[in-house]
Amino acid sequence: MSGLITPQKTNLGWIIELPPEVTQALGVAEGAIGVLHPKEGSLEVEVLPPPSPGLLESVRQTYEQFKDAFEEMKRRGD
Repeated sequence: MSGLITPQKTNLGWIIELPPEVTQALGVAEGAIGVLHPKEGSLEVEVLPPPSPGLLESVRQTYEQFKDAFEEMKRRGD
């Protein structure tokens, strides 16, 4: 199947970027993020607003600063 979104596991649950069709259907801002939580045999979804431009820039700068370390962790499977 094409078009499937792979959730990223975190200590909060699983995180996915919501596709534009979903954000439209929910009436939330494009770029919103969904956090999936297991609850009694089903999934509960929390919708978070899209990250601010300042946060995205901060993450980009941190990535660039530690790019070699991140690549090494990825290579080792950490």
